[in-house]
Amino acid sequence: MTEQELLFGLRHGEESAFKELVTRFQDKVFNTALGLLQHHTEAEDIAQEVFIQVYRSIQNFKGESLLSTWIYRITVTKSLDHLRSKKRKKRFGFLSSLFGDNNIPLYEPEDFNHPGVLQEKKEDAAILFKVIDLLPENQRTAFILNKVEDLSYREIAAILNTTESAVDSLLQRAKGNLRKKLNELPP
Repeated sequence: MTEQELLFGLRHGEESAFKELVTRFQDKVFNTALGLLQHHTEAEDIAQEVFIQVYRSIQNFKGESLLSTWIYRITVTKSLDHLRSKKRKKRFGFLSSLFGDNNIPLYEPEDFNHPGVLQEKKEDAAILFKVIDLLPENQRTAFILNKVEDLSYREIAAILNTTESAVDSLLQRAKGNLRKKLNELPP
């Protein structure tokens, strides 16, 4: 099924087109969300939200970009919105605990395992993803889309609505920051 056929089917509510969409993009959406969120359950939830939004708003897709670019953009936006929301809740929880409500953390990170990482590299990958999580949001997003999802500068620029030179700059800064942060880790 071509992208045009897929879009036609989606816009006409064909169940087979939606199944095809999910089959084509579920791994990409999940892996992108997982790379940004570093939490399996949250990435699964975001992936479901992405496909629901695509289904509900396919009529608004103007075709000015590839369908995959639009889906990545939704995934990145939903993932980053989720992280911002979680940080607000953490801040509120921290402030609440200062006033004696409780000392129980709102969120305990699970062991992080990305499906693209070999078993013998899991420990190194977990450390790397924790350091990636310390990057500024735009650097982290560009880095994950390029290094984890293997997207080109052009694709990333379309997803982030910026230029290829801006993506290059983000990636260079991300690499420099990662090198610095990794060198600061104890041996």
